[in-house]
Amino acid sequence: MNQVANIHSQEVTAPVADPMVSMIERVVMNPAADLDKLERMLAMKERMEAQAARVSFARSLSEARAEIPPIVKDATVDFTSSKGRTHYQHETLAGIAKTIDPILARYGLSYRFRTEQGQGGVRVTCIIAHSEGHAEETTLAGAPDASGNKNSFQAVGSAVTYLQRYTLKAALGLSAEVDDDAQSAAPRNSASRHQQDHQKPQQQASEAQKICDQMITGIRKHGALSVEQDPKFPPALAQLRKDAPELAAHVEVEIDTWKQANKPAPSTLVDADEIPY
Repeated sequence: MNQVANIHSQEVTAPVADPMVSMIERVVMNPAADLDKLERMLAMKERMEAQAARVSFARSLSEARAEIPPIVKDATVDFTSSKGRTHYQHETLAGIAKTIDPILARYGLSYRFRTEQGQGGVRVTCIIAHSEGHAEETTLAGAPDASGNKNSFQAVGSAVTYLQRYTLKAALGLSAEVDDDAQSAAPRNSASRHQQDHQKPQQQASEAQKICDQMITGIRKHGALSVEQDPKFPPALAQLRKDAPELAAHVEVEIDTWKQANKPAPSTLVDADEIPY
């Protein structure tokens, strides 16, 4: 008996009805309703929901980006061919996923890839999607990677993996840094420090990368509008576009993301002429 009384004593909160849905329901129940106006109302509702989803997507992406650290370049390419020695470091797709997947998941974000092949090349599209339905795509295309004596299947697979990394980085505006095997966190004597100083030019990020990181930090801290009003910013971004177009694209994505996240929410007020009672 007490259990029954407790159940009945609990407060029951009714879900808040969507005003637009309520209006549409009233129109549907009215035999004399204007179906043309009903269609316009449904189209208006779809536009409002799409705009709300875009705002939620931009806000979640901005918040997730603020938590994503620079991606570590965890792989090294080093080989010698008839053209000479090739040596560089890069981040792997698995390494990127390990860093970003938990953060994106917390904000309802996910990504997937769509791959197409034709006309002697491959095209990869990275799709960043939000749990509320909005998604955005970034596409890059390239020829199969025939370096290193790869067969035709390996050449295509290598190109696809490469394009997946770069479309994902471009879509999220990710930057990368060299992995120093945690040496920067360990104490070093003067001799080892002197030895590391000679290796700094190879390990440090380029000047363009530093400028890109400073711009992105400023946008996240002060906002895109404030940063764009700085008279030094436009010429610096123009120079970055010239020196490192990919890094400049990261800055522009950061600006667009901030503006989308801080765009005023759409008004739910509807003109009276659009509402058939």
